[in-house]
Amino acid sequence: MAKRTQETFEIEIDGMAQGGFGVGRQRGRPVFVPYTIPGERVAVRVKQPNERILHAEGVRLLESSGDRVYPRCPHFGPGQCWRCQWQHVDYPAQLLLKQDITADQLERLGGIVDDVVQAVIPSPEQWAYNHHMTFSPIDEASFGLPAADGRNVAIDTCSVLHPDLLALYKQLDFSLPGLRRMKLQIGSDGAAMIVLYLNDEEAPELETDLDASINLLLPNNEPVNLIGDSHSRYRVHDRDFRVTAGSYYRANAPQVPALVNEVLKLADLRGDEFVLDLYGGVGVFSAFLAQQAKLVTLVESYPPAATDAEVNLTPFDNVDVIEGTAENALSGLDGEYEVAVVDPPGVLHDDVIDGLRGLNVQRLVYVSGDMSALARDCKRLSKAGYRLVTVQPLDFAPQTYHVDAAALFVQR
Repeated sequence: MAKRTQETFEIEIDGMAQGGFGVGRQRGRPVFVPYTIPGERVAVRVKQPNERILHAEGVRLLESSGDRVYPRCPHFGPGQCWRCQWQHVDYPAQLLLKQDITADQLERLGGIVDDVVQAVIPSPEQWAYNHHMTFSPIDEASFGLPAADGRNVAIDTCSVLHPDLLALYKQLDFSLPGLRRMKLQIGSDGAAMIVLYLNDEEAPELETDLDASINLLLPNNEPVNLIGDSHSRYRVHDRDFRVTAGSYYRANAPQVPALVNEVLKLADLRGDEFVLDLYGGVGVFSAFLAQQAKLVTLVESYPPAATDAEVNLTPFDNVDVIEGTAENALSGLDGEYEVAVVDPPGVLHDDVIDGLRGLNVQRLVYVSGDMSALARDCKRLSKAGYRLVTVQPLDFAPQTYHVDAAALFVQR
């Protein structure tokens, strides 16, 4: 129970919310406090009150959790970079919290009360794992990462960024008016790339002695190659994948093989199935599904990624690549598909859910990096006749609250 004082009040942190905030209660209202851990007692000051919830800042730590550790990054803390939210939490405790958050989202938003969430698969690397990261302009000549208040703040180090990209970031010295954001990325082969997102269609002229390719993304997301290669390469198990600037690939490249393994395990192919790979990107899942299925149909709406998939899947004669939206592609397919894999950027389109039922998909492997979207789709898929069997979370973002998952639905 909260104890009021003149300027602050004390609360027990009894949970962790989506967004990385510790949660306590004051007079029945939830209080969200950053940089706290369940089990701690803190004195807090309200920053953003409203009728239902309170956002507060910690004033004094009264009782510390045994899971509290000293943050590695000097930019971690109030008023600084908010790219990481949990550097103060010991890594094994982070995994347990992510499992709890996943289960909580499924129950609150999806109505799932069954014990279906498995233990989180840890990341192979807890630090320096990000093979790409996006920076936003602070001014015309400098780039930073977001703070909690929406500002962009400059950094001189980053504990979760690949060290070669951090070194590249420190070398940047150019001015580009009209730049929306900038991504630094590095492939499994060590080749670095700078991707510049422009506000207008006019490509600038650049000269640089940086050891990196440079590509632009125009306002319509069309890539333009300026210097060096137009794509990065990532290795998954025994295969290499081309990823053109603008195509999606998960930043924690060392964790991708574990996700592929989980997708294959949940798909449980015998060799005679027709398989859909929706939102298939550059073909990572399809390359391994094709080795265990009769036919794989990949659907991808971003043209450069669909072209990447065509190249990456050239060795397989049992893969069809369709460039277009999932909902449009499903309307043009006929026959039956026993298994589908979906990796949507948000919730599934209504027509996609209808299309899956229309093709009589029996097993649906749902991959997501957004637990609230997955939870909402659990409820919608249930209404469409699918039952959630299991959810396997994977940690792609240590030191943050973010978690990915592969879930299995079967048709009732």
